[in-house]
Amino acid sequence: MRAAVHDRFGPPDDVIEIRDVERPTPGPGEILVRVEAAGANIAEWYGVVGRPYAGRVAMGLRRPKTPTIGADLAGRVEAVGDGVTRFRPGDEVFGARSGAFAEYVCAREDRAVVPKPASLTFQEAASVATAATTALQGLRDKGGLAAGQRVLVNGASGGIGTFAVQMAKAFGAEVTGVCSTANVDLVRSLGADHVVDYTREDFTRGDRRYDVLLDIAGSRSWSECKRVLEPTGTLVIVGAPKGGRVLGPLRRIVRLRLAALGDSRKVVFFIAKFGPEDMQTLAELLESGKVRPIVGRTYPLGDVAEALDHVSEGHVRGKVVIDVRR
Repeated sequence: MRAAVHDRFGPPDDVIEIRDVERPTPGPGEILVRVEAAGANIAEWYGVVGRPYAGRVAMGLRRPKTPTIGADLAGRVEAVGDGVTRFRPGDEVFGARSGAFAEYVCAREDRAVVPKPASLTFQEAASVATAATTALQGLRDKGGLAAGQRVLVNGASGGIGTFAVQMAKAFGAEVTGVCSTANVDLVRSLGADHVVDYTREDFTRGDRRYDVLLDIAGSRSWSECKRVLEPTGTLVIVGAPKGGRVLGPLRRIVRLRLAALGDSRKVVFFIAKFGPEDMQTLAELLESGKVRPIVGRTYPLGDVAEALDHVSEGHVRGKVVIDVRR
């Protein structure tokens, strides 16, 4: 089977190869998924280039611990291992499993793979796992968002942002989305009550105050953020500029946390954790039509490097998806 792999760290164009590798065999409790599409995230770019260096403990000090790439996927169950009861060959599934930039991948049936909503294409379903889980956990778990509260999504037109705007509305919040001029209509179509074009208006100078500020763009200081937060509000950091080679985005995150010490407002940073419960919650939101994926660009498997470079630029509209079968 074909798979995107890298044996060393470096620019995606230099180190990623599409190789023929042995197709995996499902073990007990595992399913073999024929991958139709896979979502591309900034995490894959960091893993390929080996930055920040502080992350090399997990990624590998001198070379990648794991040569395969990708996490988000959608496809069909090709075969099942002993003891599998939830799936059978032919079932359409989506979720997350390492090594998703490949024609086949094995996943445990009790982890973060669930039945795909019939209303979604494989490309749409492949865009969900990382971005939508981050939006869900950021708003619900870290932000404690409740009906009637006000939330601002800074970076509302990207992968996480498009999901966050819709989820916040589904939770009954009043939503303000911040984006560029080109994406104002998109963010409004997702249900945002207010849309701020950051090229024309500074949201930190407005009159509105928010209970939760979900910061994906990572473009504002603590003094600017707290200006628009309620006294008991929460800044949830889910994105930051790539930063330097050593600490990368961690530098800004640490600075914000330190700046907020002693303040009644909270600063929270987290990395989403995959699980079957949240994947099922997302499936239900998608089935109900309350949330819909926005796929901005698709690339064939052979252009994975180009796709990751595009994601790393930080101005992606919706999600970038790899069409594995192209």
